[in-house]
Amino acid sequence: MLIDFVPTVGGVSLAEAPAFKKAPGGAPANVAVGISRLGGSAAFIGKVGADDFGYMLADILKQNNVDNSGMRFEPTARTALAFITLRADGEREFLFFRHPSADMLLHESELDINLIKKARIFHYGSISLIDEPCRSAHLAAMGIAKKSGCFLSYDPNLRLPLWPSEEAAQKGIMSIWDQADFIKISEDEIRFLTGGDDPDDDNVVLNKLFHPNLKLLVVTEGSEGCRYFTKEFKGRVAGVKVKPVDTTGAGDAFVSGIVNSLASDLNIIQDEKRLREALLFANATGALTVTERGAIPALPTKEAVLQFLQKLNA
Repeated sequence: MLIDFVPTVGGVSLAEAPAFKKAPGGAPANVAVGISRLGGSAAFIGKVGADDFGYMLADILKQNNVDNSGMRFEPTARTALAFITLRADGEREFLFFRHPSADMLLHESELDINLIKKARIFHYGSISLIDEPCRSAHLAAMGIAKKSGCFLSYDPNLRLPLWPSEEAAQKGIMSIWDQADFIKISEDEIRFLTGGDDPDDDNVVLNKLFHPNLKLLVVTEGSEGCRYFTKEFKGRVAGVKVKPVDTTGAGDAFVSGIVNSLASDLNIIQDEKRLREALLFANATGALTVTERGAIPALPTKEAVLQFLQKLNA
């Protein structure tokens, strides 16, 4: 979890931005808040600095009914910062300050083991795999979750500038690939992980990225919707058209939508009709998030998503 600094005006480069507004960010934290907004129960595990920004982030989780008892505060390093600009085309440029930041310094000994054991789903990204000691803490947490019967959910969330090299990123992201029960991946990530293969080719996805332990693989395609793959079936669910203001957090909102549905009933993976309904709900959750600036402020409630879907069907 970190602080995003976003320009007060859209469509400019970082250098041109006249001023920045601070916003809480970090994909796993966004997902936790997203689940809470949708009426689910979520807890966050991670480390921030023992500084004003770190305490602010812990407080934001609390305000959003996310259990923050697994958070740790590091006196020797600062909360991570990211400067993010929305270019004129709505896409983002990133500049990170993590040299090292507190999140990289989470130790295995600081994990709240009972909190992990209580979870039905354990969700994580790949940024926590970049540096020690955080990498070992991440792997240990996954091991605890797996052993206690949690369903493992993985969104690699590729951020190349944070990795030492492209090769390190590919190796790091794939190092835990075969342990996840659910993986959400974007078209760009497919291209990157397969070395340039066509992300639209279902065979590429099935042959190179689907693995025997995987129960559900979802490829997100932005406003176009998503494709889904299970052992039994595959298909696509159309996207929901909205006027985008800020794409930050759209993927995280999508993840919160589908993970929240899985948490209430994992059996939807076996039932294609119900899985498609859950993915349409997730598409709508993502779509609503891009209609407002910022990730956490824009995450919708369950009522808002259902209302939005009703309007579409009207």
